[in-house]
Amino acid sequence: MTESIQQILSRSILVILKPLVRILLRNGIAYGSFAELAKKVYTEVAFEDFAPDRKKQTISRVSALTGLTRKEVKRLHELKHGDQHDSEQRYNRAVRVISGWVNDEEFHNLKGEPDDLPLEGNKGSFTALVKKYSGDVPTQSMLTVLSAAGSVDKQDDKVRLIRHAYVPGNDPIDKLNILGKDVAELVSTIDHNLVSGEDALRFQRKVSNHQVRADALADFQVMASKKSQTLLEELDAWLSQHEIDSAETESDQGHYVSLGIYYYQVQKDKEDPS
Repeated sequence: MTESIQQILSRSILVILKPLVRILLRNGIAYGSFAELAKKVYTEVAFEDFAPDRKKQTISRVSALTGLTRKEVKRLHELKHGDQHDSEQRYNRAVRVISGWVNDEEFHNLKGEPDDLPLEGNKGSFTALVKKYSGDVPTQSMLTVLSAAGSVDKQDDKVRLIRHAYVPGNDPIDKLNILGKDVAELVSTIDHNLVSGEDALRFQRKVSNHQVRADALADFQVMASKKSQTLLEELDAWLSQHEIDSAETESDQGHYVSLGIYYYQVQKDKEDPS
């Protein structure tokens, strides 16, 4: 008997929620808080994406669509989000600083590689790099953020790039922001592909194998990390070359795109969700 869409979605939801609930419980988010957030998202999506053509969405329609009472819909619609702007900005600016260091010739050595930068200076310095790519973030603040993430090392008056990527170090706030942003982008891509025609599909692929030898896992993880980092740096350089310049800013605000790669491995005592 063919499974219904609702049955398949229900099973998929359970698979998606298991790692998410693990994170929520570890960080003190109980079911009641999660349920409130879920109702809030149902309300937002119904208002933003499911209004009748050329008509304004109403509380009554959202109530019928979501199964929530009109009173709940009204309350949730008026409820404001918590502000995560500062943390998101810190993450985005740190990424831009490293990208600028890797791709901008001003901060390269004679071999065309990211140079060890003097801390101070109007040109070709870490201070100049931060000013150029992170706006008004103080140099010392950015140095602290990148050092904590293991991306840079400071010796004497020189700053060295030791990892061509920014992955938050011991700051759980930045790490959890990545959870929200990156998982949402993947699910949004899957959603787009579910409703789009063949000519509008977005790239969404993975490679997997259920029969890999245990003694090969470490080697694959190293190889996957190395090749993935190389590919991402190549794509990052291409995107940097195609950014809008100051003359185009007024007519073109720029478009956000991303491409992500992840590594997953099933633990022996865990069930494979795939």
